Amino acid sequence: MFEVRIHGRGGQGVVTAAELLSHAFFADGRHAQAFPSFGSERTGAPVVAFCRMSDTPIRVREPVVTPDALVVQDSTLLHQVDVFGGLKPGGFVLINSSRTVGQLGLDEMEDGRCQILTIPATVIAREHIGRPMPNLVLLGGLAAFTGLIHLPALLEAVRQHFPGALGDKNVAAATAAYDLVHSLRPTTAGEHTKESAGAHSA
Repeated sequence: MFEVRIHGRGGQGVVTAAELLSHAFFADGRHAQAFPSFGSERTGAPVVAFCRMSDTPIRVREPVVTPDALVVQDSTLLHQVDVFGGLKPGGFVLINSSRTVGQLGLDEMEDGRCQILTIPATVIAREHIGRPMPNLVLLGGLAAFTGLIHLPALLEAVRQHFPGALGDKNVAAATAAYDLVHSLRPTTAGEHTKESAGAHSA
């Protein structure tokens, strides 16, 4: 089983991201589930959503407490909630930021504890969608980062949820993030290098 925890703020599409990720896994022939965990639902409040993927039926229904991958849609949450709590050794961490891992003060995370990468998802969203919505951009990056999500399945899930011109814009944004992560990580997906993890800056 592969478990993903997505951290963001109300209004950033955290729940939608988990749902579309599960749809992409399902389209790839896997079993999948997605669900949110709300504390406060107001815009800007911290929100968490979960997604699980397995080759066999998923019977657990509890929140993801030991994720294999973390997606952080707002880097200010790094200083507000314990986003790294329970992360499995060697797990993937994808953060929406135009700053490098070092600039975020996360150098200690690069000691082998996890595979960590930053991408400017909000910038990419503004360029392709015209709105600061990083959720689907980060899914494109996660697909390239982990190698466990096939991009065509993800893009099809996006198109089904957002038909027409909006879907095309979101597909372009997710694809741009996918290509960016591959350019930052020329190694095999899931094979971490410190240089690639901190490669991006503003």
